[in-house]
Amino acid sequence: MTDTRRRVKVYTLNEDRQWDDRGTGHVSSAYVERLKGMSLLVRAESDGSLLLESKINPNTAYQKQQDTLIVWSEAENYDLALSFQEKAGCDEIWEKICQVQGKDPSVDITQELIDESEEERFDDMSSPGLELPPCELSRLEEVAELVASSLPSPLRREKLSLALENEGYIRKLLELFRVCEDLENREGLHHLYDIIKGIFLLNRTALFEVMFSEECIMDVIGCLEFDPSLPQPRRHREFLTTTARFKEVIPISDPELRQKIHQTYRVQYIQDMVLPTPSVFEENMLSTLHSFIFFNKVEIVGMLQDDEKFLTELFAQLTDEATDDDKRHELVNFLKEFCAFSQTLQPQNRDAFFKTLSNMGILPALEVILGMDDVQVRGAATDIFSYLVEYNPSMVREFVMQESQQNDDDILLINLIIEHMICDTDPELGGAVQLMGLLRTLVDPENMLATANKTEKTEFLSFFYKHCMHVLSAPLLANTTEEKPSKDDFQTCQLLALIVELLTFCVEHHTYHIKNYIINKDILRRVLVLTASQHAFLALCALRFMRKIIGLKDEFYNRYIMRNFLFEPVVKAFLNNGSRYNLINSAVIEMFEYVRVEDVKSLTAHIIENYWKALEDVDYVQTFKGLKLRYEQQRERQDNPKLDSMRSILRNHRFRRDARTLEDEEEMWFNTDEEDLEDGEAVVPPSDKMKSDEDLMDPISKFMERKKLKDSEEKEVLSGKASLSGRQSPSFKLSFSSSPKPSLSSPPTASLHPGSPGSPSSPGTGARSSPPTAAVTTKGGLVGLVDYPDDDEEDEDEEDADSKEESPPLSKKSKLSS
Repeated sequence: MTDTRRRVKVYTLNEDRQWDDRGTGHVSSAYVERLKGMSLLVRAESDGSLLLESKINPNTAYQKQQDTLIVWSEAENYDLALSFQEKAGCDEIWEKICQVQGKDPSVDITQELIDESEEERFDDMSSPGLELPPCELSRLEEVAELVASSLPSPLRREKLSLALENEGYIRKLLELFRVCEDLENREGLHHLYDIIKGIFLLNRTALFEVMFSEECIMDVIGCLEFDPSLPQPRRHREFLTTTARFKEVIPISDPELRQKIHQTYRVQYIQDMVLPTPSVFEENMLSTLHSFIFFNKVEIVGMLQDDEKFLTELFAQLTDEATDDDKRHELVNFLKEFCAFSQTLQPQNRDAFFKTLSNMGILPALEVILGMDDVQVRGAATDIFSYLVEYNPSMVREFVMQESQQNDDDILLINLIIEHMICDTDPELGGAVQLMGLLRTLVDPENMLATANKTEKTEFLSFFYKHCMHVLSAPLLANTTEEKPSKDDFQTCQLLALIVELLTFCVEHHTYHIKNYIINKDILRRVLVLTASQHAFLALCALRFMRKIIGLKDEFYNRYIMRNFLFEPVVKAFLNNGSRYNLINSAVIEMFEYVRVEDVKSLTAHIIENYWKALEDVDYVQTFKGLKLRYEQQRERQDNPKLDSMRSILRNHRFRRDARTLEDEEEMWFNTDEEDLEDGEAVVPPSDKMKSDEDLMDPISKFMERKKLKDSEEKEVLSGKASLSGRQSPSFKLSFSSSPKPSLSSPPTASLHPGSPGSPSSPGTGARSSPPTAAVTTKGGLVGLVDYPDDDEEDEDEEDADSKEESPPLSKKSKLSS
């Protein structure tokens, strides 16, 4: 068997910075003549083919991660990784690599240690800096090697950075670039590419400030066009100077601000398009570049925010009817990008930013823009609105409530949002989904403020249901006037599903506001029309809406459902779905199961009384039979409240009797030996005999009779004993409630006369005159007194007790038999 310690997976890093699995095999290290050195070899475990052959280069930086991973870069943008099955195997290969490179295996990165003595290191630290070769065309290769050799060591990186900074070396290199480009010196241009890329990886802000200055940045981009790995140079400068154009929607008078905007755009372009994808070891080396862009954006937002003249002009032109469409489109896009930049701000600065925009009138401006016909302009305005809602929904709510006092409902900002959602022309309703999310945020009570002076929740919800809810529900009401949706195409159904989902959210969070609206507008009946849709996702939305209402267990809702027979469309959808096992089937069954488990009495009675015939044949789940049982138990309790109270006593595991009776009972229990019990004698105090006979013996004796019916041998015994009463009925086998109980048919000696053994007035007398049948049954009753039933047994007892109300009490039966 192959050693699992050496079992590895080989990975390579693709252009999207994702690791691709190249196969599983077994790794070894051996001298490869062709490569002239020790190499790592991985052979596939499936067919023995060579997955990897990599020479252990003395200058390559290998890194060990998480005890089972070794990562390294083979060449430009070609990163490899070996993932070991066992730590021991990883440690063995790591020792081989360190042995070749002359490193200590205890380190995790082989090239971080500098092989120099303490004295040399002290000399290096005390020396003024690194000496750079003269900046000449013939020395470019030497400079490139110096930069590459300095990158692995933090100390050497620091020295190189200081040398480049102090000697103005970058500007000299860029002058050489212009010379090489004029001479078409391709080798020199390739060296300059490596040098400039290495300078980026030094991660120094001071160097970036030189490279990104107005006079240097285009030459830096030019150097990065000549990648040695590409056959032809890229044309980044051509794109930046001819294709990309800076548009000033509002003239920017501050030259510093203009220069900062240009610089940020170009640096962002370098990061995203010009620089090659950083390898595993280079990602952290560009952190300063990310920070440079970030702080530039913060500066731009701050400078624009402080320029009141600029912002005033911006909003004036946005809302001016005379502004042409192209200009307005540019203005809105600028404002959108302006808000996007603000997301980089710290919370305190972002507060000030949005407060400035609010003071400048951004919400009235958005209201004007959203009322325009241009789809692109409206889309950009929606994005701006989303920034505002996510930042501060209370600010938007306050504005909307204030404008409702001055404007008609049709032109309110929220109603414009709802109308755009309803009229979204996108087949996938991408815009409508975004707008519905914003509405949901605005009507969510969780982010509403409650202060001592006012309650935002009460005020806003009252406003919303008065001025906006009719606009939101209009498509639903228009499409559900018949028994089926009048329009059932995919786009309409998607829109209705979004509306119903928002209504479901309101049911959960808005209590009485939505309750009044649903009941007054008969919304639930309209929503349930959607269960007849051919699109299952819409039918399920409707079922979720009703399930959320039922889940509240609110009797107002329940009475509304029963009064309008609103389970009918649900039952129809269930029956039309047939025997298919799908989400609709499960959703409907879960709804009825919830009613059963939670014992919602009013709905249980309504369902059984109106829909039982349609549902009684569904036997692959016990939900509907369980509902029927619940219903029968309810009826039983209503008709016989005494039984219900007795059951509650049993459930509480105690009988309330006086101390004297308890003592008598205990004395009888201990005075009676087991043989008496086996002979079938009852151990029940006479003082409680009538109570136990009347309340407990009846259902238990019925249970015993059911057991006898199922046993064929016992049938003969029963038929023989039936002569005791002479009243065996043919309906005995169909209904326990209509048959007499042999155990309760006593001989004349059991008739109740004052002072007789069965009379309550005779304390301490044993019931030895009962026939054997009664004795057995009474013994069963004794178990009932000691072994209290759990919840499941209570249900069974309740089912058995259905006929108690139809059976005469014990005293009457005794008199009849006498």
